[in-house]
Amino acid sequence: MVSGFTGKPEGAGVGGARFTVAVRAGADTVVLVLGGELDHDTAEPLREALAEAVDAGVERILVDCTDLQFCDSTGLNALLRARLAAREAGGRVELAALQPPVARMFDITGADAVFRVYAGLDDALADRRQK
Repeated sequence: MVSGFTGKPEGAGVGGARFTVAVRAGADTVVLVLGGELDHDTAEPLREALAEAVDAGVERILVDCTDLQFCDSTGLNALLRARLAAREAGGRVELAALQPPVARMFDITGADAVFRVYAGLDDALADRRQK
């Protein structure tokens, strides 16, 4: 368990029926498993989970996007802000399994160039490089 991180599991229904965040804390990595549609109306649970992880000094925040079907600029901004906050605290935010509609938005905006992006969650968890 990551020291100082409560990481209360948040599952189905958190953020509304359209979006979910599940938190899994490991030894030095917190995995945020996203599902559904991340937009202006549903982003608050993600912001809260990211802020809690950053505030706890988590070294690596890994965002699993396997089940994320949509992400608008609000979701992108939440991730970018968390990335900056994590860097200032000596940590990092990484992404795994961007689905085509989400990957396209990251590509168009250039945001995919500022995150380490993995093809899948297993690839991300196997990579122990420091950023």
